[in-house]
Amino acid sequence: MKDKTINKIQIQLQKLLKEERIIRNISQEKLSIITGFSQSMISKYESGERKIGIIELIQICESLNIKCSDFIKKLESTIMENKS
Repeated sequence: MKDKTINKIQIQLQKLLKEERIIRNISQEKLSIITGFSQSMISKYESGERKIGIIELIQICESLNIKCSDFIKKLESTIMENKS
């Protein structure tokens, strides 16, 4: 996979994480309390300043009451929509 493609996927992941958090009316601060990650770390994941690992993604999804598999499906769908 080319770096450009990886970067596009990373950007979509960041956007989707933020969207899902906002849809649920959860602040970064509240999510940090639920996950145990610092608010700064949540911000860095959403801004792309720091890449999110699979373990962190699972924890965040669980904290947002989203099945990780559903989140990944939504991410895939978003990526496909943005390809066209």
